[in-house]
Amino acid sequence: MYLKQLLPCAMIIVLFSLISCTTKVKNEQASTQPNIVIIFLDDSGYSDFSPFGQKNVVTPNVQTLAEEGIMFKNFYVPQAVCSASRSALISGCYPGRTKVFGAHGPNERGLDTSFPTMGEVFQEAGYKTAIFGKWHCGDQPDTRPQSRGFGESCGLMYSNDMWKHHPESPEYWGRFPIRFWENGEILIDDVDSADQKMLTKWYTEHAVDFISRHKDEPFLLYVPHSMLHVPLFCSPEFEGKSGVGQYGDVTMEVDWSVGQINNALKENGIEENTIVIFTSDNGPWISYGNHAGTTPFREAKGTTFDGGTRSATIIKYPAKLKGKQQSEQAMMTIDLLPTLCDICNVPLPETEIDGKNVWDIITQKDGAVNPHEYYAFTNGKDFEAVMSGDGKWKLHLPHNYRTMTEVKGKDGMPGKYDYTAKIELSLFDMVNDPFETTNVITEHPEIAKKLQEFADKHKERFFTE
Repeated sequence: MYLKQLLPCAMIIVLFSLISCTTKVKNEQASTQPNIVIIFLDDSGYSDFSPFGQKNVVTPNVQTLAEEGIMFKNFYVPQAVCSASRSALISGCYPGRTKVFGAHGPNERGLDTSFPTMGEVFQEAGYKTAIFGKWHCGDQPDTRPQSRGFGESCGLMYSNDMWKHHPESPEYWGRFPIRFWENGEILIDDVDSADQKMLTKWYTEHAVDFISRHKDEPFLLYVPHSMLHVPLFCSPEFEGKSGVGQYGDVTMEVDWSVGQINNALKENGIEENTIVIFTSDNGPWISYGNHAGTTPFREAKGTTFDGGTRSATIIKYPAKLKGKQQSEQAMMTIDLLPTLCDICNVPLPETEIDGKNVWDIITQKDGAVNPHEYYAFTNGKDFEAVMSGDGKWKLHLPHNYRTMTEVKGKDGMPGKYDYTAKIELSLFDMVNDPFETTNVITEHPEIAKKLQEFADKHKERFFTE
């Protein structure tokens, strides 16, 4: 009789033990899976922050991030325009595969739902996910953040210049109010200048709060700032602070934001196990003159030269990466999804992607070789250039490109482009000539031939009707 009374108790003890063990395993997995923070700037020039050459604006927080992580000097985007660049980042796919080219406007489809996003991939694996900032990957109910794997969100669906105060096309853009969304609902129906001043601050406050609330579970936090895209705005605390103009003021507030996010990780005790990636969607929009960033490389946003496609990048992960390092290895945003999935033990999407795991490149493992034969660059729907996977050689196919005329932009008004500039089939030695000044195709015909073969293969795969 006594034994019969004990049996139910024993079973309850065993059950609680099993639950306890299961919970412990889940907690241990949560504690070992890294958190991810991606800070993605808009139109930031390669030289906008002190680690990469800024001399006139104080940016101590990005400097600190660089000292705590690795600076990547040859990090690329596949297309130097908003929607194409962002869709490539979150999908791991070339624009040629997703057919997301250029900058999509209000109500446009954006990234089709047949292409899984980074948010969906990590959310399915149990990560808490959030985006606070500019989405620009679709403005329809099923292509906005809440439907694409981001559990929390706030921000704009597209660029902050697509509004009634556009300097060149106010009547066209005036048909579409810019709305500020939060968690799938419209919070501000028609964003005005006072709201624009608060964007960087709002995104940052949401990011810090998210970190504090989810410090005990793995998370993916994506912060794609609206700045430093025109029109430029910063909160009153930063107006005039740089002493060198509005672009400098906005740069300082973005730097402040980086510091707030980095400090939140430290204060919540999760810095060691968090991967922080700091980069930009493309180079500066130079037609806006003193309202644009700077780059030492040829041309800028909207071209396939390095001034448009090379972004200053920092990756910090104290648990695995030593700080105060620099890397000359080539990488591209399409590589982030597969690399992060590998680090975090998260399954890749079942659909085909173009990025590859470059963790050995990031860790600077002895003998590491980039797994790509080549990287491809497009401008709009035009396929224009290929680079060898190691970043040493770049072949431009014959194409037109835009370049600045003598009519420069100033104080929020754009200058004029010359759209008739042309480049012939050209090979550049990116090690000795990163500024793409001298065509060396006649000196290295065998390299040009190999890159042309890669270009033909890429064109046949993605650009043949």
